[in-house]
Amino acid sequence: MAARRTDSGRFLRREKVIAQPLEIAFEHFHAGRLGAAEAICRETLGGQPEQPDCIHLLGAIASRVGQQELALDLLRRAIALKPRAEHYRNSLGLALQAHGELEAAVAAYLTAIGLSPNFPEAHYNMGNALLELSRFEEAAAAYRTAINIRPHYPDAHNNLGNSLKEQGRLQEALAAYRLVVTLDPDLSIGHNNLGIVLKELGRTDQAVSAFHRALELAPDDAEAHNNLGNVLKDEGIVDEAIACYRRATALSPHDAELHSNLVFSLQFDVACSAPSLEEECARWNRFHAAPLRTSRLPHLAERKVDRRLKVGYVSPDFNRHPVSFFALPLLEAHDRAKFQVFCYSSVRRRDELTERFRKVADQWRDVLSLSDEELARLIRSDGIDILVDLTMHSARNRLLTFARKPAPVQVSWLAYPGSTGMEAIDYRLIDPMMEPPQVTNYLSPEQSIRLPDSWCCYEPVGEFPEVGLLPALQRGAITFGSLNNLCKVNDGVLVCWMRVLQAVEGSRLLMFCPTGRGRKRILEIFEAHGVTLDRVEFEERLGWSEYLRLFHRIDIALDPFPVNGMTTTCNALWMGAPVITLPGSTPASRAGFSLLSIVGLAELAAESEESYVRIASDLAHDLPRLSELRGTMRCRMQGSALMDAPRFAGNVENAYREMWRRWCEGGEVTG
Repeated sequence: MAARRTDSGRFLRREKVIAQPLEIAFEHFHAGRLGAAEAICRETLGGQPEQPDCIHLLGAIASRVGQQELALDLLRRAIALKPRAEHYRNSLGLALQAHGELEAAVAAYLTAIGLSPNFPEAHYNMGNALLELSRFEEAAAAYRTAINIRPHYPDAHNNLGNSLKEQGRLQEALAAYRLVVTLDPDLSIGHNNLGIVLKELGRTDQAVSAFHRALELAPDDAEAHNNLGNVLKDEGIVDEAIACYRRATALSPHDAELHSNLVFSLQFDVACSAPSLEEECARWNRFHAAPLRTSRLPHLAERKVDRRLKVGYVSPDFNRHPVSFFALPLLEAHDRAKFQVFCYSSVRRRDELTERFRKVADQWRDVLSLSDEELARLIRSDGIDILVDLTMHSARNRLLTFARKPAPVQVSWLAYPGSTGMEAIDYRLIDPMMEPPQVTNYLSPEQSIRLPDSWCCYEPVGEFPEVGLLPALQRGAITFGSLNNLCKVNDGVLVCWMRVLQAVEGSRLLMFCPTGRGRKRILEIFEAHGVTLDRVEFEERLGWSEYLRLFHRIDIALDPFPVNGMTTTCNALWMGAPVITLPGSTPASRAGFSLLSIVGLAELAAESEESYVRIASDLAHDLPRLSELRGTMRCRMQGSALMDAPRFAGNVENAYREMWRRWCEGGEVTG
């Protein structure tokens, strides 16, 4: 989460006749003594009721304490008295921005700039409004203008970095943030944002140091605790990450996004029981979603079972993201005679896949700049019948939109095989292998709808290289591999993988793992169990093409547990690498079993860690079988339900139709 600050700007021009009292009032204002400043202004206005500087300052005070409508009235009154006061226009822009009127705020800043082109605060604040509107290039231009006027302007450099980061220009953002902490070493926001971009660049140790410095300067900064948790989670240091998320949530209990990060991370904590995860999900729902029940309205949709339905998909990830591998084949195979597809996109970095999603949608809505409440209103006005959440508690979710129940039927799917814990979401899609019918659905207030064949349909979108020969035939030894996020690779998994290496002489393990504490943790575990370090090979963060080429070096992929891979497993199979998995008792721990069963390789699913090691060892010693699997895996997948988009879409549509039938035949609770 990147941080930015507004700038109240110039409040320095006053009428000479009352300069001394106003001077004191403005000193109080800037020192945060708002009551004292207000008292002086009101006393002054008792003698001069139309004194514009006093009215302006009262408006600024009202805006500062959140009374935006009063602030707007006062500021407009001051402007009417002194229309060419550029600092009044800047204050009006701040009040409009705080009131959510971003376009009007931009107009106010532009007027201020027209009156005084070298007004750096107005350029800076306009950049902030443009950033909120997701007009990132324009925001960057505004910040650069502010910096040209005032080179030593740390906040402008900081927010320039934010706008560059949002455009994916990470190296330029890094340079901006480094300049921020050089100009103002004690600005915690600068260190926090520096850490964010360092994390995105894969420089995890440097990112951790930046976040620690931010917290030294601002120990109660919830965002910095959250961001430190993010990098620790990606390093696989899950227990410390969870502690960071808990601290962030305690400091900012009303921030649903911070709390979602805690909920999401708990699924990777082997010490977290299912009831504990259930309780945290329920707590999130009680604290953030339940209070919004009062904003729900009755749905007036036509209760006709067989009519054409409007289905809305909500996601920030309609681009090159794991969501694309599974959402695109469904959306492209939908029966348009029976379903009208709406996409509500909060994508920040558009790419060629965004365009593909846009083309396949009957109605495309860019909603990045909309609040959750505004998005709910838009969905309701579109008349959506079934609303599908593709994000759940993962990053940049819109769960607070779903909490407002803008559609009669709401569904969660795809982000991960689990539950949101939200009573506002009626159903969750699953399959019988991930969640057998006899399993009690202890984690989910949503009702499970089991798709008959598969939880998902996979399409290898983008450019994939050819499979290539079995690596062991060239190297003379087996290479196992895991390209999963390290948050799934707990100590028990590492010990199991160490036993696999010990069972296969000369074998090696290839892993995704950035330089840092996460790598040190892995090496220490392997070394403690007698595996020499030359048998473990690490790769840093890579681009898409480089990532795919890693599978040319992997003979057998190892699935982590209890949280399995999903996209990574599908990619491994498509690149010819069979995957060994260990199913557990939760849907997240049975994803690998589901995928392998669908493609006819259920024998690669173990019953215990001992059988996991045995299956991996037996397969490693059967090079003809490995070669045959590698050469036929793509045909195997293409002939299965895993890549049969029309079949999968039909199954999903049948599920939607059943959900709709139930709604048509029943009632609904709106409060």
